Amino acid sequence: MEKDQIIILENRGLISIAGEDAKEFLQNIITNDINKVSKTSSVFAALLSPQGKYLFDFFVIKNDEGYLLDCNGSSVKELVENLSKYKIRSKVDIQDLSSNFVVGVINFENFKIIQKELGKQETTLEFRDSPIFVDPRDNDLGARIISPLEKIYLTVKKLNFKIVENKSYLEKAFFKGIPIEGLNNLQNQLFGLEINFEKLNAIDFKKGCYVGQENTARMKLKNKIRRQLMSIKTKKSVKIGDEIKYNDNVIGKILIDKPYPFALIKLFDPEFSVFKNKTLKINNDNAEIVS
Repeated sequence: MEKDQIIILENRGLISIAGEDAKEFLQNIITNDINKVSKTSSVFAALLSPQGKYLFDFFVIKNDEGYLLDCNGSSVKELVENLSKYKIRSKVDIQDLSSNFVVGVINFENFKIIQKELGKQETTLEFRDSPIFVDPRDNDLGARIISPLEKIYLTVKKLNFKIVENKSYLEKAFFKGIPIEGLNNLQNQLFGLEINFEKLNAIDFKKGCYVGQENTARMKLKNKIRRQLMSIKTKKSVKIGDEIKYNDNVIGKILIDKPYPFALIKLFDPEFSVFKNKTLKINNDNAEIVS
């Protein structure tokens, strides 16, 4: 993604969490600290199973009514259902706003230009009534803008941007080991720390309890992370469940097959350092670990 370009992410959803108990409600269930979220700061977070397994991830943005969750578009209904399970008697209103908003991504350099024009240094800004924030996972993934559907093209015109395809964005995330598509394939398959959530700033180990916190904290404290999600480069297509081998030893399996493959890779037995930069095999075809 070059300067003066914007990518419209077609498969994103937006959920509103409003009501007088919205802050406490989210703080009790998500992996990150809701106290970090304000009109000038947004976070990346997740909802785990009680066992600490991955279910959903999302960005949390503050708005006047409460909070917005920028999430995987194909999981909106399921995420709303899961969030609703924890409402109990909380005064919280959960709504799917996906049909009314669109999410765009711009280059980090463009965000800094907007900061300068507005005379602000915060990582979350308001631009033409739309929140725009630096991706908390990695600055290289740019900044995200959440715009009402009817205003996005006026915003693009105002910024003098050109809408481009998302290939460069997906590719950059792939080489950083961050899956963007195929996330549904990861549900209940791996723990939060195995999906690199600590590295991606999605977990706050100083906050209080949240769903899945006990196993997550134990894995962190006792250094029990024995597998990790990594991006895999291969010239041939792969399928979910395909085994990855090094010297006839199975060291991982494919969890996301396309558009860019990701696999759960062993860190021990054998040691990861032994095969990290070596040629691996998937169905007798060469493969390598990217990140």
